[in-house]
Amino acid sequence: MSARDVNLTDGDLLKPLLVLSLPIVASQLMQVAYNLADTFWVGQLGQAPVSALSYAWPIVFLVISVAGGFSVAGTALVSQNKGAGNHDRVNHVAGQTIAFVVLCSVALSVVGYLAAPTLVGLIGAAPGSTEYTLAVEYVRTILLGVFFMFGFFMFQALLRGWGDTKTPMYLMFFGVVLNVVIDPFLVLGFQDNLLFTVFGLGGLQEQLYAATGFAGFGVQGAAIATVLSRGIGAVVGLAWLFSGRLGITISREDLYLKKETVKKIVTIGAPASIDQSTRALGVTVLTAIVALAGDDAVAAFGIGNRLNSLVFLPAIGLAQGTATIVGQNLGAEKAERAERAVYYASGLIAVVLAGVAVVAFTYAETIVGVFIPGEPNVIAIGAEYLYIVAPSFLFLGIYRVTASAFRGSGNTRTAMVFTILSLWVFRVPPAYVLLAYFDMGAAGVFWATALSNVATAIVAFAWFTRGTWKDSVVEGPGTPGPGPTPDVDGDPEAVDD
Repeated sequence: MSARDVNLTDGDLLKPLLVLSLPIVASQLMQVAYNLADTFWVGQLGQAPVSALSYAWPIVFLVISVAGGFSVAGTALVSQNKGAGNHDRVNHVAGQTIAFVVLCSVALSVVGYLAAPTLVGLIGAAPGSTEYTLAVEYVRTILLGVFFMFGFFMFQALLRGWGDTKTPMYLMFFGVVLNVVIDPFLVLGFQDNLLFTVFGLGGLQEQLYAATGFAGFGVQGAAIATVLSRGIGAVVGLAWLFSGRLGITISREDLYLKKETVKKIVTIGAPASIDQSTRALGVTVLTAIVALAGDDAVAAFGIGNRLNSLVFLPAIGLAQGTATIVGQNLGAEKAERAERAVYYASGLIAVVLAGVAVVAFTYAETIVGVFIPGEPNVIAIGAEYLYIVAPSFLFLGIYRVTASAFRGSGNTRTAMVFTILSLWVFRVPPAYVLLAYFDMGAAGVFWATALSNVATAIVAFAWFTRGTWKDSVVEGPGTPGPGPTPDVDGDPEAVDD
Protein backbone atom coordinates (compact mmCIF):
# COMPACT_ATOMS: atom_id res chain seq x y z
CA MET A 1 0.00 0.00 0.00
CA SER A 2 1.06 3.55 -0.60
CA ALA A 3 2.10 5.46 2.50
CA ARG A 4 -0.04 8.37 1.29
CA ASP A 5 -3.45 6.70 1.23
CA VAL A 6 -5.86 7.60 4.05
CA ASN A 7 -7.75 5.17 6.31
CA LEU A 8 -11.38 6.08 5.64
CA THR A 9 -13.30 3.15 7.08
CA ASP A 10 -12.29 3.25 10.76
CA GLY A 11 -11.91 5.78 13.56
CA ASP A 12 -12.52 9.51 13.28
CA LEU A 13 -14.38 10.69 10.17
CA LEU A 14 -14.04 14.46 9.98
CA LYS A 15 -10.23 14.54 10.02
CA PRO A 16 -9.82 11.91 7.24
CA LEU A 17 -12.41 13.80 5.19
CA LEU A 18 -10.33 16.96 5.43
CA VAL A 19 -7.01 15.16 4.92
CA LEU A 20 -8.39 13.55 1.76
CA SER A 21 -10.17 16.65 0.47
CA LEU A 22 -7.61 19.40 1.05
CA PRO A 23 -5.11 18.03 -1.52
CA ILE A 24 -8.00 17.81 -3.99
CA VAL A 25 -8.81 21.46 -3.30
CA ALA A 26 -5.15 22.32 -3.88
CA SER A 27 -5.14 20.27 -7.10
CA GLN A 28 -8.29 22.00 -8.29
CA LEU A 29 -6.76 25.37 -7.43
CA MET A 30 -3.88 24.42 -9.69
CA GLN A 31 -6.36 23.32 -12.34
CA VAL A 32 -7.93 26.76 -12.19
CA ALA A 33 -4.42 28.24 -12.39
CA TYR A 34 -4.16 26.56 -15.80
CA ASN A 35 -7.36 28.24 -16.94
CA LEU A 36 -6.72 31.61 -15.33
CA ALA A 37 -3.18 31.78 -16.71
CA ASP A 38 -4.59 31.18 -20.19
CA THR A 39 -7.31 33.79 -19.65
CA PHE A 40 -4.88 36.36 -18.24
CA TRP A 41 -2.27 36.09 -21.00
CA VAL A 42 -4.84 35.80 -23.78
CA GLY A 43 -6.61 38.79 -22.20
CA GLN A 44 -3.55 40.89 -23.02
CA LEU A 45 -4.47 40.41 -26.69
CA GLY A 46 -7.91 42.04 -26.31
CA GLN A 47 -11.61 41.19 -26.36
CA ALA A 48 -11.71 38.98 -29.46
CA PRO A 49 -9.22 36.37 -28.18
CA VAL A 50 -11.01 36.22 -24.80
CA SER A 51 -14.33 35.71 -26.57
CA ALA A 52 -12.67 32.97 -28.65
CA LEU A 53 -11.79 31.10 -25.44
CA SER A 54 -15.39 31.47 -24.29
CA TYR A 55 -16.61 29.93 -27.54
CA ALA A 56 -13.96 27.17 -27.49
CA TRP A 57 -14.04 25.99 -23.92
CA PRO A 58 -17.59 24.50 -23.90
CA ILE A 59 -16.58 22.26 -26.82
CA VAL A 60 -13.37 21.15 -25.11
CA PHE A 61 -15.32 20.51 -21.91
CA LEU A 62 -17.90 18.51 -23.86
CA VAL A 63 -15.18 16.20 -25.19
CA ILE A 64 -13.20 15.73 -21.98
CA SER A 65 -16.40 15.18 -20.00
CA VAL A 66 -16.42 11.69 -21.48
CA ALA A 67 -13.16 10.96 -19.69
CA GLY A 68 -14.54 12.62 -16.59
CA GLY A 69 -17.52 10.28 -16.65
CA PHE A 70 -15.49 7.13 -16.93
CA SER A 71 -13.08 8.40 -14.31
CA VAL A 72 -16.09 8.34 -11.96
CA ALA A 73 -16.42 4.62 -12.71
CA GLY A 74 -12.72 4.17 -11.96
CA THR A 75 -13.02 5.98 -8.63
CA ALA A 76 -16.16 4.08 -7.59
CA LEU A 77 -14.82 0.64 -8.51
CA VAL A 78 -11.37 1.20 -7.00
CA SER A 79 -12.73 2.69 -3.76
CA GLN A 80 -15.40 0.06 -3.21
CA ASN A 81 -13.10 -2.84 -4.06
CA LYS A 82 -10.48 -1.45 -1.68
CA GLY A 83 -13.07 -1.05 1.07
CA ALA A 84 -14.22 -4.63 0.48
CA GLY A 85 -10.62 -5.93 0.57
CA ASN A 86 -10.57 -6.99 -3.10
CA HIS A 87 -7.06 -5.70 -3.83
CA ASP A 88 -6.51 -7.87 -6.91
CA ARG A 89 -9.70 -6.46 -8.37
CA VAL A 90 -8.41 -2.93 -7.73
CA ASN A 91 -5.48 -3.54 -10.08
CA HIS A 92 -7.74 -5.15 -12.66
CA VAL A 93 -10.42 -2.44 -12.79
CA ALA A 94 -7.74 0.29 -12.83
CA GLY A 95 -6.04 -1.24 -15.88
CA GLN A 96 -9.34 -1.88 -17.64
CA THR A 97 -10.53 1.68 -17.07
CA ILE A 98 -7.29 3.14 -18.47
CA ALA A 99 -7.39 0.95 -21.57
CA PHE A 100 -11.04 1.72 -22.26
CA VAL A 101 -10.59 5.47 -21.83
CA VAL A 102 -7.55 5.48 -24.14
CA LEU A 103 -9.70 4.01 -26.92
CA CYS A 104 -12.39 6.60 -26.26
CA SER A 105 -9.83 9.43 -26.41
CA VAL A 106 -8.59 8.40 -29.85
CA ALA A 107 -12.10 8.26 -31.28
CA LEU A 108 -13.14 11.57 -29.73
CA SER A 109 -9.97 13.29 -30.88
CA VAL A 110 -10.69 12.42 -34.52
CA VAL A 111 -14.41 13.22 -34.42
CA GLY A 112 -13.91 16.44 -32.44
CA TYR A 113 -11.14 17.70 -34.73
CA LEU A 114 -13.30 17.26 -37.82
CA ALA A 115 -16.42 18.70 -36.22
CA ALA A 116 -14.74 21.72 -34.55
CA PRO A 117 -15.69 24.33 -37.21
CA THR A 118 -19.32 23.26 -37.15
CA LEU A 119 -19.52 23.16 -33.36
CA VAL A 120 -17.94 26.60 -32.91
CA GLY A 121 -20.46 28.00 -35.39
CA LEU A 122 -23.37 26.33 -33.57
CA ILE A 123 -22.35 27.96 -30.29
CA GLY A 124 -22.76 31.38 -31.86
CA ALA A 125 -19.41 32.49 -33.28
CA ALA A 126 -19.90 34.05 -36.70
CA PRO A 127 -18.05 32.01 -39.37
CA GLY A 128 -15.17 34.01 -40.78
CA SER A 129 -14.94 36.29 -37.74
CA THR A 130 -11.74 36.59 -35.71
CA GLU A 131 -13.41 34.93 -32.73
CA TYR A 132 -14.50 31.98 -34.88
CA THR A 133 -11.06 31.40 -36.42
CA LEU A 134 -9.23 31.60 -33.10
CA ALA A 135 -11.75 29.34 -31.35
CA VAL A 136 -11.40 26.62 -34.02
CA GLU A 137 -7.59 26.77 -33.73
CA TYR A 138 -7.78 26.42 -29.95
CA VAL A 139 -10.24 23.51 -30.03
CA ARG A 140 -8.30 21.56 -32.65
CA THR A 141 -4.98 22.00 -30.84
CA ILE A 142 -6.44 20.76 -27.54
CA LEU A 143 -8.08 17.78 -29.25
CA LEU A 144 -4.83 16.70 -30.86
CA GLY A 145 -3.48 16.20 -27.33
CA VAL A 146 -6.70 15.02 -25.68
CA PHE A 147 -5.13 11.62 -24.93
CA PHE A 148 -2.79 13.30 -22.47
CA MET A 149 -5.65 15.13 -20.76
CA PHE A 150 -7.62 11.88 -20.49
CA GLY A 151 -4.56 10.06 -19.13
CA PHE A 152 -3.98 12.62 -16.41
CA PHE A 153 -7.65 12.61 -15.38
CA MET A 154 -7.57 8.83 -15.04
CA PHE A 155 -4.42 8.94 -12.93
CA GLN A 156 -6.10 11.38 -10.55
CA ALA A 157 -9.35 9.38 -10.39
CA LEU A 158 -7.74 6.01 -9.69
CA LEU A 159 -5.46 7.36 -6.98
CA ARG A 160 -8.41 9.23 -5.47
CA GLY A 161 -10.39 6.00 -5.26
CA TRP A 162 -7.43 4.36 -3.54
CA GLY A 163 -7.39 7.16 -0.97
CA ASP A 164 -4.23 8.93 -2.16
CA THR A 165 -4.87 12.53 -3.14
CA LYS A 166 -1.41 13.89 -2.33
CA THR A 167 0.49 12.28 -5.20
CA PRO A 168 -1.83 13.74 -7.90
CA MET A 169 -1.50 17.11 -6.15
CA TYR A 170 2.30 17.03 -6.43
CA LEU A 171 2.15 16.09 -10.09
CA MET A 172 -0.44 18.77 -10.78
CA PHE A 173 1.85 21.34 -9.14
CA PHE A 174 4.65 20.40 -11.51
CA GLY A 175 2.33 20.75 -14.51
CA VAL A 176 1.02 24.13 -13.38
CA VAL A 177 4.50 25.54 -12.87
CA LEU A 178 5.50 24.34 -16.33
CA ASN A 179 2.34 25.79 -17.88
CA VAL A 180 2.72 29.16 -16.14
CA VAL A 181 6.34 29.40 -17.27
CA ILE A 182 5.76 28.64 -20.95
CA ASP A 183 2.28 30.22 -21.35
CA PRO A 184 3.34 33.88 -21.81
CA PHE A 185 6.03 32.96 -24.34
CA LEU A 186 3.78 30.72 -26.43
CA VAL A 187 0.90 33.24 -26.35
CA LEU A 188 2.80 36.53 -26.74
CA GLY A 189 6.27 35.52 -27.93
CA PHE A 190 8.89 38.27 -27.63
CA GLN A 191 6.73 41.13 -28.90
CA ASP A 192 4.72 43.26 -26.45
CA ASN A 193 5.15 40.64 -23.73
CA LEU A 194 3.98 42.01 -20.39
CA LEU A 195 6.24 39.57 -18.54
CA PHE A 196 9.37 41.35 -19.78
CA THR A 197 7.92 44.73 -18.84
CA VAL A 198 7.06 43.61 -15.29
CA PHE A 199 10.63 42.46 -14.68
CA GLY A 200 12.19 45.45 -16.42
CA LEU A 201 13.62 43.39 -19.27
CA GLY A 202 12.39 45.47 -22.18
CA GLY A 203 15.84 45.60 -23.73
CA LEU A 204 16.20 41.83 -23.66
CA GLN A 205 12.74 41.48 -25.20
CA GLU A 206 13.71 43.71 -28.12
CA GLN A 207 16.90 41.73 -28.70
CA LEU A 208 15.08 38.39 -28.64
CA TYR A 209 12.38 39.64 -30.99
CA ALA A 210 14.96 41.08 -33.37
CA ALA A 211 16.84 37.76 -33.38
CA THR A 212 13.83 35.44 -33.73
CA GLY A 213 10.88 37.51 -34.97
CA PHE A 214 8.70 35.29 -32.74
CA ALA A 215 5.46 37.05 -31.83
CA GLY A 216 3.79 34.02 -30.22
CA PHE A 217 0.94 31.78 -31.33
CA GLY A 218 -1.81 33.84 -29.68
CA VAL A 219 -4.80 31.83 -28.49
CA GLN A 220 -3.35 28.65 -29.99
CA GLY A 221 -0.26 29.14 -27.81
CA ALA A 222 -2.39 28.73 -24.69
CA ALA A 223 -3.64 25.39 -26.03
CA ILE A 224 -0.11 24.23 -26.86
CA ALA A 225 1.07 25.09 -23.34
CA THR A 226 -1.78 23.11 -21.79
CA VAL A 227 -1.18 20.04 -23.95
CA LEU A 228 2.58 20.02 -23.28
CA SER A 229 2.26 20.38 -19.52
CA ARG A 230 -0.57 17.84 -19.28
CA GLY A 231 1.27 15.43 -21.53
CA ILE A 232 4.31 15.27 -19.30
CA GLY A 233 2.08 14.83 -16.25
CA ALA A 234 0.14 12.00 -17.88
CA VAL A 235 3.27 10.08 -18.88
CA VAL A 236 4.80 10.37 -15.40
CA GLY A 237 1.56 9.46 -13.63
CA LEU A 238 0.83 6.38 -15.72
CA ALA A 239 4.44 5.24 -15.35
CA TRP A 240 4.03 5.39 -11.57
CA LEU A 241 0.87 3.29 -11.75
CA PHE A 242 2.63 0.60 -13.75
CA SER A 243 5.62 0.64 -11.38
CA GLY A 244 3.49 -0.33 -8.37
CA ARG A 245 5.00 2.40 -6.21
CA LEU A 246 1.63 3.96 -5.36
CA GLY A 247 -0.25 0.92 -4.03
CA ILE A 248 -2.06 0.13 -7.29
CA THR A 249 -0.01 -2.20 -9.50
CA ILE A 250 -1.17 -2.47 -13.11
CA SER A 251 0.22 -5.23 -15.30
CA ARG A 252 0.06 -5.68 -19.07
CA GLU A 253 -2.63 -8.31 -18.63
CA ASP A 254 -4.86 -5.80 -16.86
CA LEU A 255 -4.98 -3.73 -20.08
CA TYR A 256 -6.53 -6.50 -22.18
CA LEU A 257 -10.19 -5.56 -22.15
CA LYS A 258 -12.57 -8.08 -20.60
CA LYS A 259 -16.20 -8.02 -21.61
CA GLU A 260 -17.56 -8.34 -18.07
CA THR A 261 -15.42 -5.56 -16.63
CA VAL A 262 -16.02 -3.22 -19.56
CA LYS A 263 -19.72 -3.82 -19.10
CA LYS A 264 -19.41 -2.73 -15.48
CA ILE A 265 -17.33 0.34 -16.39
CA VAL A 266 -19.87 1.36 -19.04
CA THR A 267 -22.83 0.70 -16.72
CA ILE A 268 -21.40 3.06 -14.10
CA GLY A 269 -19.41 5.38 -16.37
CA ALA A 270 -21.88 6.00 -19.19
CA PRO A 271 -24.47 7.79 -17.00
CA ALA A 272 -21.63 9.80 -15.45
CA SER A 273 -20.37 10.72 -18.92
CA ILE A 274 -23.89 11.73 -19.95
CA ASP A 275 -24.09 13.69 -16.71
CA GLN A 276 -20.88 15.61 -17.40
CA SER A 277 -21.58 15.92 -21.12
CA THR A 278 -25.00 17.32 -20.29
CA ARG A 279 -23.36 19.92 -18.08
CA ALA A 280 -20.90 20.73 -20.85
CA LEU A 281 -23.72 20.93 -23.39
CA GLY A 282 -25.62 23.16 -20.98
CA VAL A 283 -22.66 25.56 -20.83
CA THR A 284 -22.51 25.45 -24.63
CA VAL A 285 -26.21 26.25 -24.99
CA LEU A 286 -26.04 28.99 -22.37
CA THR A 287 -23.06 30.51 -24.20
CA ALA A 288 -25.12 30.50 -27.39
CA ILE A 289 -28.00 32.20 -25.55
CA VAL A 290 -25.66 34.80 -24.04
CA ALA A 291 -24.25 35.39 -27.54
CA LEU A 292 -27.62 36.91 -28.42
CA ALA A 293 -26.62 39.76 -26.12
CA GLY A 294 -23.31 40.35 -27.94
CA ASP A 295 -19.62 39.44 -27.81
CA ASP A 296 -19.01 41.54 -24.68
CA ALA A 297 -21.60 39.46 -22.85
CA VAL A 298 -19.92 36.26 -24.07
CA ALA A 299 -16.55 37.45 -22.79
CA ALA A 300 -18.06 38.37 -19.42
CA PHE A 301 -19.90 35.05 -19.19
CA GLY A 302 -16.68 33.16 -19.93
CA ILE A 303 -14.83 35.04 -17.21
CA GLY A 304 -17.72 34.41 -14.82
CA ASN A 305 -17.58 30.68 -15.49
CA ARG A 306 -13.84 30.62 -14.85
CA LEU A 307 -14.29 32.53 -11.63
CA ASN A 308 -16.89 29.93 -10.67
CA SER A 309 -14.18 27.31 -11.07
CA LEU A 310 -12.14 29.16 -8.46
CA VAL A 311 -15.07 29.73 -6.12
CA PHE A 312 -16.08 26.09 -6.07
CA LEU A 313 -12.68 24.64 -5.28
CA PRO A 314 -13.71 23.78 -1.71
CA ALA A 315 -16.93 22.20 -2.98
CA ILE A 316 -15.13 20.12 -5.58
CA GLY A 317 -12.54 18.97 -3.06
CA LEU A 318 -15.10 17.97 -0.44
CA ALA A 319 -17.35 16.43 -3.08
CA GLN A 320 -14.63 14.21 -4.56
CA GLY A 321 -13.32 13.33 -1.11
CA THR A 322 -16.86 12.43 -0.08
CA ALA A 323 -17.25 10.16 -3.11
CA THR A 324 -14.17 8.18 -2.06
CA ILE A 325 -15.32 7.90 1.58
CA VAL A 326 -18.79 6.80 0.47
CA GLY A 327 -17.30 4.21 -1.90
CA GLN A 328 -14.86 2.69 0.59
CA ASN A 329 -17.39 2.57 3.42
CA LEU A 330 -20.12 1.03 1.28
CA GLY A 331 -17.56 -1.57 0.17
CA ALA A 332 -16.80 -2.21 3.85
CA GLU A 333 -20.57 -2.40 4.59
CA LYS A 334 -20.59 0.77 6.73
CA ALA A 335 -23.43 2.69 5.11
CA GLU A 336 -24.24 4.88 8.12
CA ARG A 337 -20.63 6.10 8.25
CA ALA A 338 -20.87 6.97 4.56
CA GLU A 339 -24.06 8.95 5.16
CA ARG A 340 -22.50 10.83 8.08
CA ALA A 341 -19.61 11.93 5.83
CA VAL A 342 -22.07 13.54 3.44
CA TYR A 343 -23.71 15.56 6.22
CA TYR A 344 -20.31 16.70 7.49
CA ALA A 345 -19.20 17.77 4.02
CA SER A 346 -22.49 19.57 3.27
CA GLY A 347 -22.30 21.60 6.48
CA LEU A 348 -18.68 22.55 5.90
CA ILE A 349 -19.21 23.66 2.32
CA ALA A 350 -22.30 25.71 3.18
CA VAL A 351 -20.29 27.77 5.69
CA VAL A 352 -17.25 28.20 3.42
CA LEU A 353 -19.21 29.24 0.31
CA ALA A 354 -21.38 31.68 2.26
CA GLY A 355 -18.16 33.53 3.12
CA VAL A 356 -16.87 33.31 -0.45
CA ALA A 357 -20.16 34.72 -1.75
CA VAL A 358 -19.83 37.79 0.48
CA VAL A 359 -16.34 38.49 -0.89
CA ALA A 360 -17.41 37.94 -4.53
CA PHE A 361 -20.43 40.22 -4.10
CA THR A 362 -18.44 42.97 -2.39
CA TYR A 363 -15.51 43.11 -4.83
CA ALA A 364 -17.24 42.01 -8.05
CA GLU A 365 -15.95 44.74 -10.39
CA THR A 366 -12.39 44.53 -9.06
CA ILE A 367 -12.29 40.76 -9.47
CA VAL A 368 -13.59 40.77 -13.04
CA GLY A 369 -11.37 43.70 -13.99
CA VAL A 370 -8.22 41.72 -13.23
CA PHE A 371 -8.90 39.42 -16.15
CA ILE A 372 -9.85 41.89 -18.86
CA PRO A 373 -8.43 45.34 -18.13
CA GLY A 374 -9.54 48.26 -20.25
CA GLU A 375 -12.93 46.77 -21.19
CA PRO A 376 -15.45 48.61 -18.97
CA ASN A 377 -18.53 47.11 -20.62
CA VAL A 378 -17.29 43.54 -20.16
CA ILE A 379 -16.34 44.33 -16.55
CA ALA A 380 -19.80 45.74 -15.83
CA ILE A 381 -21.55 42.65 -17.24
CA GLY A 382 -19.19 40.29 -15.40
CA ALA A 383 -19.79 42.14 -12.13
CA GLU A 384 -23.54 41.82 -12.66
CA TYR A 385 -23.03 38.07 -13.03
CA LEU A 386 -21.41 37.91 -9.58
CA TYR A 387 -24.05 40.16 -7.98
CA ILE A 388 -26.81 37.82 -9.12
CA VAL A 389 -25.19 34.37 -8.87
CA ALA A 390 -22.97 34.75 -5.76
CA PRO A 391 -25.82 34.41 -3.21
CA SER A 392 -26.63 30.96 -4.63
CA PHE A 393 -23.08 29.60 -4.25
CA LEU A 394 -23.73 27.69 -1.03
CA PHE A 395 -26.69 25.85 -2.58
CA LEU A 396 -24.61 24.68 -5.53
CA GLY A 397 -21.92 23.54 -3.09
CA ILE A 398 -24.39 21.36 -1.19
CA TYR A 399 -25.64 19.90 -4.46
CA ARG A 400 -22.09 19.09 -5.58
CA VAL A 401 -21.46 17.13 -2.37
CA THR A 402 -24.77 15.29 -2.59
CA ALA A 403 -24.29 14.36 -6.25
CA SER A 404 -20.79 13.03 -5.52
CA ALA A 405 -22.24 10.80 -2.81
CA PHE A 406 -24.52 9.28 -5.44
CA ARG A 407 -21.55 8.77 -7.77
CA GLY A 408 -19.35 7.25 -5.07
CA SER A 409 -22.07 4.71 -4.34
CA GLY A 410 -22.35 3.81 -8.02
CA ASN A 411 -25.71 5.57 -8.42
CA THR A 412 -24.45 7.56 -11.36
CA ARG A 413 -27.85 7.53 -13.01
CA THR A 414 -29.32 9.37 -10.03
CA ALA A 415 -26.72 12.12 -10.36
CA MET A 416 -27.37 12.22 -14.11
CA VAL A 417 -31.09 12.76 -13.59
CA PHE A 418 -30.49 15.70 -11.28
CA THR A 419 -28.02 17.26 -13.70
CA ILE A 420 -30.58 17.04 -16.49
CA LEU A 421 -33.21 18.51 -14.19
CA SER A 422 -30.90 21.35 -13.17
CA LEU A 423 -29.95 22.37 -16.70
CA TRP A 424 -32.84 21.51 -18.94
CA VAL A 425 -35.69 22.35 -16.56
CA PHE A 426 -34.44 24.91 -14.04
CA ARG A 427 -31.78 26.77 -16.09
CA VAL A 428 -31.80 26.73 -19.91
CA PRO A 429 -35.53 27.35 -20.59
CA PRO A 430 -35.82 30.22 -18.05
CA ALA A 431 -32.56 31.71 -19.36
CA TYR A 432 -33.85 31.90 -22.90
CA VAL A 433 -37.28 33.19 -21.87
CA LEU A 434 -35.85 35.90 -19.61
CA LEU A 435 -33.35 37.05 -22.24
CA ALA A 436 -35.49 36.80 -25.37
CA TYR A 437 -39.01 37.57 -24.16
CA PHE A 438 -38.47 39.75 -21.09
CA ASP A 439 -35.61 41.69 -22.69
CA MET A 440 -33.34 41.18 -19.66
CA GLY A 441 -30.20 40.62 -21.73
CA ALA A 442 -27.39 38.58 -20.19
CA ALA A 443 -28.88 39.22 -16.73
CA GLY A 444 -31.72 36.84 -17.63
CA VAL A 445 -29.20 34.01 -18.01
CA PHE A 446 -27.59 34.95 -14.71
CA TRP A 447 -30.92 34.89 -12.84
CA ALA A 448 -31.77 31.51 -14.34
CA THR A 449 -28.39 30.19 -13.16
CA ALA A 450 -29.06 31.32 -9.59
CA LEU A 451 -32.56 29.80 -9.68
CA SER A 452 -31.26 26.42 -10.84
CA ASN A 453 -28.57 26.36 -8.14
CA VAL A 454 -31.14 26.79 -5.36
CA ALA A 455 -33.85 24.52 -6.78
CA THR A 456 -31.52 21.63 -7.64
CA ALA A 457 -29.87 21.63 -4.21
CA ILE A 458 -33.23 21.41 -2.45
CA VAL A 459 -34.58 18.60 -4.62
CA ALA A 460 -31.35 16.54 -4.64
CA PHE A 461 -30.79 16.75 -0.90
CA ALA A 462 -34.40 15.74 -0.25
CA TRP A 463 -33.86 12.67 -2.46
CA PHE A 464 -30.60 11.85 -0.67
CA THR A 465 -32.37 11.65 2.69
CA ARG A 466 -34.46 8.75 1.36
CA GLY A 467 -31.34 6.56 1.71
CA THR A 468 -31.95 4.52 -1.44
CA TRP A 469 -28.32 5.01 -2.58
CA LYS A 470 -26.72 2.81 0.10
CA ASP A 471 -26.18 -0.41 -1.90
CA SER A 472 -22.60 -1.28 -2.86
CA VAL A 473 -21.71 -2.11 -6.47
CA VAL A 474 -19.08 -4.68 -5.42
CA GLU A 475 -19.17 -7.79 -3.29
CA GLY A 476 -17.01 -8.74 -0.34
CA PRO A 477 -13.42 -10.01 -0.24
CA GLY A 478 -12.54 -12.90 -2.49
CA THR A 479 -15.42 -12.51 -4.89
CA PRO A 480 -14.66 -12.74 -8.61
CA GLY A 481 -15.79 -9.26 -9.49
CA PRO A 482 -18.21 -6.41 -9.03
CA GLY A 483 -21.75 -7.20 -7.98
CA PRO A 484 -25.06 -5.54 -8.76
CA THR A 485 -25.39 -2.01 -10.05
CA PRO A 486 -28.17 0.03 -8.45
CA ASP A 487 -30.66 1.85 -10.62
CA VAL A 488 -31.88 5.41 -10.16
CA ASP A 489 -33.83 4.45 -7.05
CA GLY A 490 -30.92 2.49 -5.60
CA ASP A 491 -32.55 -0.94 -6.10
CA PRO A 492 -30.09 -3.61 -7.28
CA GLU A 493 -30.23 -4.40 -10.94
CA ALA A 494 -28.52 -7.69 -11.68
CA VAL A 495 -25.48 -7.50 -13.93
CA ASP A 496 -24.14 -10.87 -15.00
CA ASP A 497 -20.42 -10.77 -14.28
